Order: sequence, then C-alpha cells, then structure tokens
Amino acid sequence: MSKSIIFVCLGNICRSPLAEGIAKEYIKSKNLDIYIESAGTGSWHIGEAPCENSIKVAKQNGIDISEQRARQIKTEDFGKFDYVIGLDNSNVENLKKLGFKNVLKLGDYGFNGEDVPDPYFFEGFEGFDKVFSMIDFCVKNFIDNLKS
Repeated sequence: MSKSIIFVCLGNICRSPLAEGIAKEYIKSKNLDIYIESAGTGSWHIGEAPCENSIKVAKQNGIDISEQRARQIKTEDFGKFDYVIGLDNSNVENLKKLGFKNVLKLGDYGFNGEDVPDPYFFEGFEGFDKVFSMIDFCVKNFIDNLKS
C-alpha cells in the first residue's frame, strides 16, 4: 500500500524543499512507493522556487530541487497525507493549531528531538550544509522506519 508524506517548515523555500528532494531521491533509489510533498505554514513565498542556497546544497549532493514551488499547507491536506512532519517545534505547534493530528517532528528521527534550524540563523553557506546533513539523516531514518 502506498504511503504519503508532507514535510512542513515556515515558508517552504529552504528546509522543507530539501526534505522533499532528499526523500524523493531516497525512495527512488530504494524503489519504494511513497508520495512526497512539502509545504509551509506561512503564505509569504507561495509560487517561489526554493532559495538559491538550498538549490545549491541539494545540487552539491546530487539532488535537483530547482523545479519545486512553495505552497502553503491547506486543510485539504488533512486527509491526503499519512504523515505530516514539521521541521521544528514551531512548525509542529502551528500544524496542530490548524487541526492536524499526529504531527511528527523530523528531529525525532536521528537528532533526539532537536529542531532542524533555519539555515539563515548561521553565517553564510555553512548553515545550509549543516541543515542538509541533518535533514538527510533524519529523512532516511524516517523512511527506513516506515519500511520495517
């Protein structure tokens, strides 16, 4: 049976597009039947491509996210996705306030419940490398847990 996952951050231009791209690449390599999307809780970036540094760090790791476009999470997503995964506590709380039940936190799958920080909190490009590594590890752990 096919599963579906949506990764959610604030604006859907840096962290959640990375999670979507990593997940899609990983399920393709494992020949799994899982539907993946990403979204933001906010509306500021609807229709925009991921930020340049997210596109760059993904490309450095063999993943193309340049065609993704930001969207805001909608109430119709309640029934569409088996797993709703927030990238930090704020995202998880916002999703619960919107009415989503059983919201998961990505950092619970490899980083002891830590938030995946916004890469803009770091100096320069370094934050994008750190955030990519964290998301990569947690996304693969989550998907591996689904398989077993």
